[in-house]
Amino acid sequence: MKKTYLITGCAGFIGSNFVYYMLKKYEDILLVNLDKLTYAGNLENLKGVEGDPRHVFVQGDICDKELVESLFAKYDFDYVINFAAESHVDRSIANPEIFVQTNVMGTVNLLQRAKEAWYDPAAKTWKEGKKYLQVSTDEVYGALGAEGYFMETTPLCPHSPYSSSKASADMFVMAFHDTYGMPVNITRCSNNYGPYQFPEKLIPLMINNVKHHKQLPVYGDGMQVRDWLYVEDHCKAIDMVANGGKVGEVYNVGGHNERPNIFIVKTIIAQLHDRLKDDGISEDLIKHVEDRLGHDRRYGIDPTKIKNDLGWYPETPFEKGIVLTIDWYLNHEEWMNNVTSGNYQKYYEEMYRNR
Repeated sequence: MKKTYLITGCAGFIGSNFVYYMLKKYEDILLVNLDKLTYAGNLENLKGVEGDPRHVFVQGDICDKELVESLFAKYDFDYVINFAAESHVDRSIANPEIFVQTNVMGTVNLLQRAKEAWYDPAAKTWKEGKKYLQVSTDEVYGALGAEGYFMETTPLCPHSPYSSSKASADMFVMAFHDTYGMPVNITRCSNNYGPYQFPEKLIPLMINNVKHHKQLPVYGDGMQVRDWLYVEDHCKAIDMVANGGKVGEVYNVGGHNERPNIFIVKTIIAQLHDRLKDDGISEDLIKHVEDRLGHDRRYGIDPTKIKNDLGWYPETPFEKGIVLTIDWYLNHEEWMNNVTSGNYQKYYEEMYRNR
């Protein structure tokens, strides 16, 4: 039978990559894609699936009760995959209320509408074959020292308004499982990179700035360590958890690709210098700026559980993934030009002008 998915945040970075991944893998599928189209939700990300009858786009807010109710009534979803979130730490520091509204209240609205559609309170049973999957982040765990890794049993200890809102959403997801028996999973991923990522994030920001000989703002000493995960590997993991993950379980999804931020920046400089044959591209473009408030020093994920339970592993080493990513941005200059105009430029100036 055809499986029907509600994909929220489908026009964002990971959501759009997941849409492409699923439509490539499955023939008999329907993806109903809901996105508010805020600054990071870009319909250009979905140009490649325009006209595909397996894909239905709906512009709307996950906080909109009536809209989400109507979608459940119309499509009888088998799965909800919730990517929709405000996701940039700097923005959460400037305006935390928006993060609470979207990331917490929006998640609760999705959970409640799914419960109403899938649960029979008289029989106290759930419809077969239904599942809600929350796409979360390793940032809910806080920070690591030089040793050790985040595991699914690591206590939640978020440090920013963004990660606090994601941790709160995760706790609501588990509360719906523990209280009502809702079939849920949570995935917590490390830093994603790849095509269609909005250029406020480190890798596309640096690629764009290097090409235009602009300064490369690096927080503090640049030695903050992140575990980098190529986005297609993440999409594969989400699909595997949705279809095979044990109900009520959390799965960490990591890339085994820990790198300091300054290493990422210098790698991009070297790659573009060699490819573009441009002597104006050098490490002289790097500008160390005042560190972010509450900046976590290191993240690292232990993905043993998802490997043992589901057979998932990261297939793309960083050395390959960064080349694929740079290739994509070099070949999609029009996309980058469109997304970096207007409000994005205003935001960029506000974030970095006084540092």
